[in-house]
Amino acid sequence: MAHESTLERDFVTLTSFLDPDASITAQPITLRFHASSRTRRYTPDFLVRRSDGRLELVEVKYQADLMASWSRLQPAFAAAKAWASVHTATFHAVTEQEIRGPVLENAKRLLPLRRAPLDPQTAAQAVAIVGQLAAPIFSSALAAMSCDRSVAMATLWRLIARGTLRVDLAAPITLDTPISLT
Repeated sequence: MAHESTLERDFVTLTSFLDPDASITAQPITLRFHASSRTRRYTPDFLVRRSDGRLELVEVKYQADLMASWSRLQPAFAAAKAWASVHTATFHAVTEQEIRGPVLENAKRLLPLRRAPLDPQTAAQAVAIVGQLAAPIFSSALAAMSCDRSVAMATLWRLIARGTLRVDLAAPITLDTPISLT
């Protein structure tokens, strides 16, 4: 996926993680609009088609850049909102405030594990153990597994990455993280 900044890269990573079936298109359209007696152009950063069918036109900006350029961006954003309205979509600008944080850090760690090989028997054992523990946390599930610790750890991480096991993604994942079945 093409991106022009690390913040855009992080947006794509986060979006791909939270909605694996979303379709993300970079610089999907160029809008023409009038501002200050001139015809201007604006190309939003992304068009996201969510797995639930929602369509979002997205501009990714650092908060400081957004604030510094607000008067110049406002007519462009109005054109984007008008386009979105006609196309049954929404338009919004997102900043590092919405993109960066623990969920993104977890996404960076978990995304590569979604397609990593997983032994079905070890995975079934992990799921059964988490389902049986009264107050399951990562370390208790790890300790209860009957395989090598590194295999158990890899299995738990991969099951979290695939959504089979659930954790609070808004916090760093540690050995004390509560874990549950989806």
